[in-house]
Amino acid sequence: MRGCLLVSAFCYFRNGGASTISKLVHELNEEIKDKEIRLIGSQGEQLGIMASVEALKIADEQGLDLVKISPQAVPPVCKLMNYGKYRFEQSKREKEARKNQHVVEVKEIRMSPGIDVGDFNTKLKNAQKFIADGNRVKVSVRFRGREMAHTDIGRDLLMRFAEQCAETATLEKSAKLEGRMMSIFLSPKTGK
Repeated sequence: MRGCLLVSAFCYFRNGGASTISKLVHELNEEIKDKEIRLIGSQGEQLGIMASVEALKIADEQGLDLVKISPQAVPPVCKLMNYGKYRFEQSKREKEARKNQHVVEVKEIRMSPGIDVGDFNTKLKNAQKFIADGNRVKVSVRFRGREMAHTDIGRDLLMRFAEQCAETATLEKSAKLEGRMMSIFLSPKTGK
């Protein structure tokens, strides 16, 4: 990145804008300008405090890179390693972690107080499918016009819905009226 000043986790460009830097970049070989460093060998053994030029010669002899791993230490700590192999293994670990990660989504199911049995059962099956996939479900009832005078019907409908899902889900938040919508939250049981 030409023309930028590295400050913490941001790169401030001379023309004003800022962009986030996602990865910590290590200083390598000739980029290390410190006079004295503490050197650690490729197997983790301490090689002592020495001049960075001397450490660079050792790295060249062994065919490895000199990598600054702890710039805040006094003197800074550098390690001999194959940096390309290290970055490859690190990206492989990150990719594996992302693959095993499951993002929990909040799915919403909307009903009206006058919902019929068939529609209710269809929405119930959909909610059970969402819960089986590990997602949270927001079940809401929308009131229109004169239906606002009978919010108890909507509350009973939501409680019946929660009772039907009791085997696979727990009621996270009880029925709450917000404007013209009354809703509950169901989350999957963790005992599986």
